[in-house]
Amino acid sequence: MNEQNIESVIEKLKALRMKTAAEHLVRILQRADTQNLPPLMIIEALVDIEGEMRQKNRILRRFKQSRLLEKPTIDQFDFHFHISRQKQKTKILNLMDMTFISPKKDVLFIGNTGVGKSFLAKCIAFAATQRGVKTLFTTAMDMINLLTAADVDRSLFKKLHDYQVPDLLVIDEVGYLPLGTQGSNLFFQVISARHQKKSTVITSNLIFAEWGNIFDNTTVATAIADRLVHNSEIILMEGPSYRTKNKS
Repeated sequence: MNEQNIESVIEKLKALRMKTAAEHLVRILQRADTQNLPPLMIIEALVDIEGEMRQKNRILRRFKQSRLLEKPTIDQFDFHFHISRQKQKTKILNLMDMTFISPKKDVLFIGNTGVGKSFLAKCIAFAATQRGVKTLFTTAMDMINLLTAADVDRSLFKKLHDYQVPDLLVIDEVGYLPLGTQGSNLFFQVISARHQKKSTVITSNLIFAEWGNIFDNTTVATAIADRLVHNSEIILMEGPSYRTKNKS
């Protein structure tokens, strides 16, 4: 293959949006010539290198879309800190393989402040991005504030759609502040739209019996809890705050 033909193939690969394959074509052809590789192996090498780069870019894109500000991993979680963590270890580790996403299951971490709920939720979110899962992480108040603002400027339908699209939505810190009538209704719309269609992970410092303190009334609270409990993994976190670990 002469230089003109190589340039032509490179341009065609670029036209097909196979930029990485185009960039490595000459190198792969040189290796093929040196090792006397058959045509099929040359094609396979080009496809492999293009596929690897696309997967890498996809993972980077998923992380950026997730709005995570950190990259926590489950190996950083101290399962020995409290017996509650040890009891839940198998369930927690099983969540990291993302098999709950396919059956559209939800995950709820419930427990007092400092027991590791948010960290675990972020671990799941980050692990999901590394598997190419479309993920979005938010706190309850950030989500409600954005939805409320969207309602004012008449872009609520679009903003609600933003929370319906991700295959995994992680809502952190549900329960620290009451959401009021509008916030409760907006929260219900998000959960209702995702129910049995997409997976949602929620962390809360309140048990379900106390969710009436979060939402405007017990009717809305019951409707939200009913949908979340229907097809979910509920993990109760107990013990003292991990932040007190090194305090005398």
